[in-house]
Formats: sequence, C-alpha cells, structure tokens
Amino acid sequence: MLELAIYEKAPQEVTVSLDHFVESGFSSNPVWWAYVATTTNDDNEEIIVGLALYYIRFSTWKGQALYLEDLIVTEEMRGKGIGKLLFESMIEECRIKGFGRMCWQVLDWNEPAINFYKRYNATFNGEWMNGVIDF
Repeated sequence: MLELAIYEKAPQEVTVSLDHFVESGFSSNPVWWAYVATTTNDDNEEIIVGLALYYIRFSTWKGQALYLEDLIVTEEMRGKGIGKLLFESMIEECRIKGFGRMCWQVLDWNEPAINFYKRYNATFNGEWMNGVIDF
C-alpha cells in the first residue's frame, strides 16, 4: 500500500495500522477482499507483486457493485501483464457474483492508468465530484 501511496504522491496519507488492515479483510466478517499476484524471489520465497483490493457497494440504480479500491503492480513488475490479469479477474468476479457495475477512481494525472482502463471501454464521468469526510 505504501508503494501505491508513494506513486500517488501521498505517502503521509497512509494511516491504517497493519492490525486494522488484517482484521478488516481476514476476520469472520470481512469488509474487503483481494486478488493477489505472486512470484518467487531468488530465495524461492513467494512475494506479492500485484494486488486488486475490492469491496461491495450498493447503487440504488444498479444494485450491488464491485468497488475496486486499489489496483497496484510493483514497479519492477509493471508491463508484464499482471495488471491486466488482476483487472480481468475483477471483471470476472462481477460476472460470477451478478454485480451490475464495477467502479473505481483514477487520478486525472495518471495517464498510464487511464490509458489502461480505456482499453476496456471504461467511461470516466466528469460530472461527479468525490466527497470525503475524514475522521
């Protein structure tokens, strides 16, 4: 997560503790799910090189929707098709679970990501602004 925050020029925004992160995804009542891409390093240890983290939200117009919170591939593994595999896994998850929509956010300056999403005929809605209240 820190690598993503650094890429998005906001490392100071990561305030969630590892304990809270783990509890939120691996408890008996998880609020997020994820697909991970792994490889083995020189010591034959499995390491995570990509992550697609999502949760379920509800649209009063479309019903249940998959919200893709984060899609990240480590810098050294980009360009190898890992992001494509993870993103297509999210699309398949929507189909399997019968979700009416998949949505996500992308920063307006992140042209590599925008171009990636455009390959899937994604639309970007300039009408809606993101509202946030941090506590």
